[in-house]
Amino acid sequence: MVATTLQLLETAPPASPSPGPGGGRPHITIRGLCKQFQGVTIYDKFDLDVPRGKFVSVFGPNGCGKSTLINMIAGLIPSDAGEILFDGKTLAQTKIGYVFQNYREALFPWLSAFANIEYPLKLMGVGKAERREKVQALVDHMGVKIDLVRYPYEMSGGQQQLVSIMRALVVDPEVLFLDEPFSALDYEMNLFMREQLQRIFVETGTTMVLVSHDLEEAVYLADHVLLLSRRPARIADYPLIPLARPRNDQTMSDPDFVALKGHCLEIFQREVRR
Repeated sequence: MVATTLQLLETAPPASPSPGPGGGRPHITIRGLCKQFQGVTIYDKFDLDVPRGKFVSVFGPNGCGKSTLINMIAGLIPSDAGEILFDGKTLAQTKIGYVFQNYREALFPWLSAFANIEYPLKLMGVGKAERREKVQALVDHMGVKIDLVRYPYEMSGGQQQLVSIMRALVVDPEVLFLDEPFSALDYEMNLFMREQLQRIFVETGTTMVLVSHDLEEAVYLADHVLLLSRRPARIADYPLIPLARPRNDQTMSDPDFVALKGHCLEIFQREVRR
């Protein structure tokens, strides 16, 4: 399997967008994306395809524009030029979820955890009874054991971030964006949340795009790792991660995982030195 993995890496075209599964239309199509901040070019005619129902991790040097990329795709900040389509549709026609890095600021402290989770449904005009039914169904499906009557400030960091993820999932998003969602958690909680996210991904099949500053995390969770160069960012490589799911502690010592992580590290270091 190691030899096969290395062959996949060696033959994959590093700088071209990846098609959807089976060569079909990708879920997210980005063409000619441009962005500048205070005269500094972050993206210049950037193209990318994100396959449907896949988990894509975004990794690259500090300041290369990882968060900027998913924020533009999610419509949180405007691009200067270019086109972003979701299965041929616009953002306005697409249901997305977004999990922020700073869960303490992302949750409303005056609302209970349950009320935080149902808040997007309230904005959508969903009735109270249906909101409660959908939240409870999600809680039951995920097997969440925490007391959702409590307020965010009464919960641990991991519990707060789990609430944030549930709030993003309650609308049944077509795409879920996650911006370094576990970076503020301790290592034990980080590992727990990785398992929770992986389980959600396997069970829902939702297209997920994760920005990570942790290479082990990026490779462990992903079907594809989008490796970016220094700015203006380009695709340095976009390797497939053909590891079976569910992944567990043994995965991280598997020779294929080690080889894939080593390849990504080599590309990363090459881009850092440029």
